[in-house]
Amino acid sequence: MFNKVFGLLSADIGIDIGTANTVVYVKGRGIVLNEPSVVAVASVKGRKQILAIGNEAKQMLGRTPGKIDAIRPLRDGVIADFEAAEQMIRHFIRKVHNGHGFAGPQVVVCVPSGATAVERRAIRDATESAGARRVFLIDEPVAAAIGAGLPVTEATASMVVDIGGGTTEVAVLSLGGVVYCRSVRVGGDKMDEAISTDIRRRHNLLIGEPTAERIKHEIGSACLPEHGEGRIVEITGRDLTYGVPKIVRVSEREIAQSLAEPVGAVIQAVDEALHQTEPELAADLVEKGIVLTGGGALLANLDGVLRYTTGLPVLIADNPLTSVAMGTGRALDQMAAFEKVFLNAA
Repeated sequence: MFNKVFGLLSADIGIDIGTANTVVYVKGRGIVLNEPSVVAVASVKGRKQILAIGNEAKQMLGRTPGKIDAIRPLRDGVIADFEAAEQMIRHFIRKVHNGHGFAGPQVVVCVPSGATAVERRAIRDATESAGARRVFLIDEPVAAAIGAGLPVTEATASMVVDIGGGTTEVAVLSLGGVVYCRSVRVGGDKMDEAISTDIRRRHNLLIGEPTAERIKHEIGSACLPEHGEGRIVEITGRDLTYGVPKIVRVSEREIAQSLAEPVGAVIQAVDEALHQTEPELAADLVEKGIVLTGGGALLANLDGVLRYTTGLPVLIADNPLTSVAMGTGRALDQMAAFEKVFLNAA
């Protein structure tokens, strides 16, 4: 019955609603949208009015007048603003249908493995309110593993570390199920916050989210440079003493030091997962290693640090930024093969 129902439907959608970005997969078309999970909201007579969503809204971050807020509807991987999240999901669903009317699609949505029942219900309700006819949930690390091409349905262990904007998901999978999973609320956002805090402390300089993110991409590293200060980048912020714009130079060594705490949290989560893994499955991991997905996987030298601390092979997925969405899409395309992975596929 499960397969028959899904076989009759078209235009089904897989959505990775991330804290930083939302990626949408449409059945038969692949990934068709990848935009920031940002909504620009104005307060008009005490009511919220949506001004912009996605790319356009992100450009407003840190640049909005007093009556306009550029907000992220999700924090730490879960919905923080239900109304804004619903409008964002609705907008993206309509956008992938080119703005035309559409029959409510069936939607597969990723949720953090550590999300509570209430948080999962909020994600499902927001997606249904946005126009979905039926919603299925899938754990993010499971989707990430599927998207990375790991044999999650086979009788062998696969380990994935999905480092998103709000959370890091560490999971060991076998026979289509989750053997061990842990979600820690550390990801790209915490790394950006750590950079901002450190620059404020060292240079008495206030910077915004976009600048912190740019620093992370350009000179961020999971370990100290071998020699000297490493790469250097110039940034502009507001001097906290005089209140005027100021340019400072920051080094790779400084940023690596600022990232030590969030990187350490990721390493600790991986270490705990390995200690909780059964010996038979651990033997598989010695051969197959760990696969990194998510935007955080692109942090320079993170794979090398994990390789050193665990003693295991560590690989970065081919397309880490879209692994979760691709896994959602693959599960959507092959419902029969992946039926067991859906959290509410009864």
